[in-house]
Amino acid sequence: MFFHVSLYIALAVFAAGLLYRVSAWFRYGIGTEARRFSTATRVAAAARGIVSVLFSAKVLTLIRVFIVDVIFQARMLKEDFLRWLIHMCIYSGFTLLLLMHAMDAVITDKLFSNYYSTINPFLFLRDLAGALVILGVASALFRRFIVLKGRRVITRAMDHYVMAIIAVIIISGFLLQATKIVSYSKYQEMVEEYGGLDDKQELKSLEAYWVKEFGVVSPALKGPFDAITLEQGKTLHEMSCMSCHSSPRWGFVSYGVAKTLSPAAVRLDKVGLPAIFWYVHFLACFIGLAYLPFSKMLHVFVSPLSLLANAVMDKNKSHPANMATKQVMELDACTHCGTCNVRCAVSVAFEEIPNVNILPSEKIGPIKILASGKALSEHDLMTLQEGIYLCTNCNRCTMACPVGINLQDLWFNVREALLQTGHPEVCVLSNLSFYRGVKRDQMLESEYRAPVARAREAIASVSDRARFQDKSIPLTPSRNGFNKALEASVQANTFSHCFACKTCTLACPVVFNFESPEEALGLLPHQIMRATALGFTDLVFSSNMLWDCLACYQCQEHCPQGVCVTDILYKLKNLAVEQMRTKAQQSGGDES
Repeated sequence: MFFHVSLYIALAVFAAGLLYRVSAWFRYGIGTEARRFSTATRVAAAARGIVSVLFSAKVLTLIRVFIVDVIFQARMLKEDFLRWLIHMCIYSGFTLLLLMHAMDAVITDKLFSNYYSTINPFLFLRDLAGALVILGVASALFRRFIVLKGRRVITRAMDHYVMAIIAVIIISGFLLQATKIVSYSKYQEMVEEYGGLDDKQELKSLEAYWVKEFGVVSPALKGPFDAITLEQGKTLHEMSCMSCHSSPRWGFVSYGVAKTLSPAAVRLDKVGLPAIFWYVHFLACFIGLAYLPFSKMLHVFVSPLSLLANAVMDKNKSHPANMATKQVMELDACTHCGTCNVRCAVSVAFEEIPNVNILPSEKIGPIKILASGKALSEHDLMTLQEGIYLCTNCNRCTMACPVGINLQDLWFNVREALLQTGHPEVCVLSNLSFYRGVKRDQMLESEYRAPVARAREAIASVSDRARFQDKSIPLTPSRNGFNKALEASVQANTFSHCFACKTCTLACPVVFNFESPEEALGLLPHQIMRATALGFTDLVFSSNMLWDCLACYQCQEHCPQGVCVTDILYKLKNLAVEQMRTKAQQSGGDES
């Protein structure tokens, strides 16, 4: 009764959780475009898309991807052999246990006549599958904490929960089987139910044989036994027990554990340890089943869907509603393996900037919250926006992802959604905005311009323009904190070498692009150098030239004085951002 009630509860929670997560793919959206489609529209578009694929030549692509990438995990093998081996051990072991053991009543028993879990090859295969899972989990821990140590792979609480549940399921299963092997009470129950023996001598002979060959620990009989008794016991075993019991030695892991427990087997049997392990094992299985839709373990189902969907979908041809649904689905496909972190070209910045959202895999959690429409704190919004905008769009994360998530498109859509919320992001003024400029034709002009204007206003807010209202500008250099910060920089301390020869301005392709560069850019490169030397931060920070610089290094390479013009411009941008954030903190903001 307890077993069935627990199973039904676990199944109900699993089904409800799975339904909720799947429905979220159609209810939630990332970016402004995704929210243009209603849930009904997205469900209908998904149904049409699935039907069109199944009844087209693309179904052959699905079959190929299912065999190559889902079953044999070719993408993972190409990326990392150790991780592929780990995955195959856990994946194949759990699949065997699920199909052959957990669902034996509906699968194994129907396929094989006279099936018993205690005979071969099922006894051996069950222990083999469990051993593969243990090997996979141990190797995963070795990879995470030894191989990838110091490589910016972060282990979250959910990772620990998943490992703990898997370990409890497998270890309790081995302990359950081991205690049943040595349990005298379990042996007596078997004899009473299936033996049909009344003669005391026959019972003694059979018990002696099971003590000798099957590892049962009897409180009354101890070896060694004479050959006649063992022969009689063997005969009785072959008559009554052999059809449903193979030698427990085939369960090589369980039998090894049983031999370890043998000295204490009688005492363990008296306290009912087999029953305790039975409850622990099945409760762990049911808890794992119920927890699955709410954890990273959901990727067991979603990762194959992600691989299949990405194989047949094209963002230029597929319905936009389906692309929106796929992008939300991909959030659940993430296994938090950290492969993208290892390959990310910008992840090294995490060592200098304490923002975990710089790492690709760590963005997924906040993005899930953002996609669901829940409110993120001001701090979380700003750190997520900074982490996403520091991405250089090198596409390494997408290429390395073993489950095929298009992370580059995900970052772009989330970036735009955050930029439209009203939080200024100064990176939109830098070279990191190049990819956004390339994608400009995919956005409304107002959506493209608004974040740029907002960022310029935020930078301008750190200037004290009241100093120049009388148009009188002092020519004596002001040695303030601004100058000292530049002088302390190895790259930017050459600003005072400039004598305004205009070589940098003449070499600049940005200046050359405008008919009236002073009107369009404010200060030109040589003027920025002079304003920097004079300490005029407001003139420098409000100059469009500072933010329109392409970092081509033409100015720096042509300077006859060896002024590191481009490096100085980089330092000036960083100082502007620093001052903007300092001002926000002083006014009660939380943008750090």
